[in-house]
Amino acid sequence: MKHTLAGAIFAFGILAVGLASAQQYPSKSVRIIVPFAPGGGSDFIGRFIAQKLTERLGQQFIVDNRPGAGGNLGAELALKSPPDGYTLLLIAGSYTVNPSLYKLAFDSGNDLSPIIQLSQGPFVVAVHPSVPVKSLRELVDLVQKQPDKFSYASAGQGSITHLASELFLDMARIKIVHVPYKGTGPALNDAIAGNVQLIFGSVSTSLQHIKSGRLRGLAVTTPKRISAAPELPTVAEAGVSGYEVILWHGLVGPKGMPKAIIDRLNSEAGQILRSKAMEDLLAADGVTPAGGTPEQFQTLIKSDIERWRKVVERAGIKVE
Repeated sequence: MKHTLAGAIFAFGILAVGLASAQQYPSKSVRIIVPFAPGGGSDFIGRFIAQKLTERLGQQFIVDNRPGAGGNLGAELALKSPPDGYTLLLIAGSYTVNPSLYKLAFDSGNDLSPIIQLSQGPFVVAVHPSVPVKSLRELVDLVQKQPDKFSYASAGQGSITHLASELFLDMARIKIVHVPYKGTGPALNDAIAGNVQLIFGSVSTSLQHIKSGRLRGLAVTTPKRISAAPELPTVAEAGVSGYEVILWHGLVGPKGMPKAIIDRLNSEAGQILRSKAMEDLLAADGVTPAGGTPEQFQTLIKSDIERWRKVVERAGIKVE
């Protein structure tokens, strides 16, 4: 009985310390590592969430851009930092692609403390207007009849646009030549110029060109249509049943962060995501706030790692 009571007192003491540390957190500035260059979508979301957390928690949340190696350099730096809540990492869906393509110095699925999924949005499947199709089903039928005539652009070998495209081709049972570019901008420019016929683009970069007629939108890759382009069906609605790719961003920390601090950050970020300001900010880019529990985010990360591993293996994708 004495041992049981002593154990209970000890456990209660640990819980009390954890709660006290969460109430005092943060007592100094917090660094959010964004493993990409300034100016992109990840940087944009990282800076917004940093600003709002600063306002809510009374300490500076500072974005630290650490680009390189497809996001792996910044991820390694963050995940090998002390798990005290003062170094966080903003990750995108590409984080779950990298374990299948690179030899990493960390375990992407386990060497982290998930905090919250911040955003979710689609790719837009688009073709150059010279392609004589009005729907995704017509594109699939045309490619089956003329298999050597078409090519698609990606942001680079092993990029998430490459894998999302290959997953679609596999599920649609068609073959199209892959043309990798050094980034989204050059890929989009060549699709607009008609040098490649197909592209999976983000809403923020593609939709303006679809509305102007320089590209023809065929579908979105999310399970539901988006408010920014409600006329575009989902890929599943357009004939490739079961296909779904969601672009997302989220906040994590190093493995071993105190649960009380994770829960505090999840709660504060969740309230930011439910605000009208956040919804309006993301809506223009066809993206919506996500939210949810750390456990739900962990499930998403691990399921995406496994899904992209299968795509990489089936398509034989390698990064030089």
